[in-house]
Amino acid sequence: MRKLLDFLVRKRHWFLFVLLEIVSVMLIYRNSAYQRNIIFSSANVLTGHIASVSGYVRSYLDLREINKELLERNGQLEMDLLELQDRLDMMMADTVNFAGFAPDSVEQFPYSFILAEVANNSVSHLSNYITVNKGRKDGIAPDMGVVSERGVVGIVSTVADHYSVVIPLLNPKSRLSCKVLGSSYFGSLSWKGRNTRYADLEELPRHVEFQKGDTIVTSGFSSVFPAGIIVGTVADFEKQHDDNFFTLKVELATDFQSLNNVRIIKNFNQEEQIRVEQEARRND
Repeated sequence: MRKLLDFLVRKRHWFLFVLLEIVSVMLIYRNSAYQRNIIFSSANVLTGHIASVSGYVRSYLDLREINKELLERNGQLEMDLLELQDRLDMMMADTVNFAGFAPDSVEQFPYSFILAEVANNSVSHLSNYITVNKGRKDGIAPDMGVVSERGVVGIVSTVADHYSVVIPLLNPKSRLSCKVLGSSYFGSLSWKGRNTRYADLEELPRHVEFQKGDTIVTSGFSSVFPAGIIVGTVADFEKQHDDNFFTLKVELATDFQSLNNVRIIKNFNQEEQIRVEQEARRND
């Protein structure tokens, strides 16, 4: 208490100055209509600036929720597009169904997605991994496909209650069946551990027609990804040793160094497909 009194005594001339200024402003405000209008105008301008700054702050704080809604809508639109493409492929493959197409006669598209955020990510190692903040309690299971808003990311490897680990394309363990958009021939995409922006699509038959800049998409020949999800674009190519196949250098669509949000794809028919394929192998 004594220190507070000493401080007030030492600074008494400043407190007196502030008090006199307040009294002066009050006298001017009460006795001069012109000065009163100026004070009102200045107060309105200050209030407007404060309201504007407050609005910007609220808008910034709302961006996270808005971004989440946009990601959900974008993911749903992508699923709808893949479903339409799948139905179109089925109709074109069967001219009878195409002529007498009825929406109720087509199987329901067996894919959905779950939004997740990247909790940990590595791109500088030979074997890279990504951790996301969704797990078993959110409906995540091993062998689910993972995509970003730009393209394929990888496949879920390990799952806990609240987190999952993804093997991305930037991992030598990753193998992805891909094809050139518009072609039926497929190859195997893998990463050689050199550049984080590129991977190699191998075993693509030599007679496949393509050129630099063509889009590479998932083939759909697995239980993980539906066909048609963007993987990247053709950056370069070379013949393999036996001259019957090409190896394409693919510029990956996903920028793994700036990856923040992902969508985990759930295939409702995955367990059935895996089970029947394993049974067929046992019968060999």
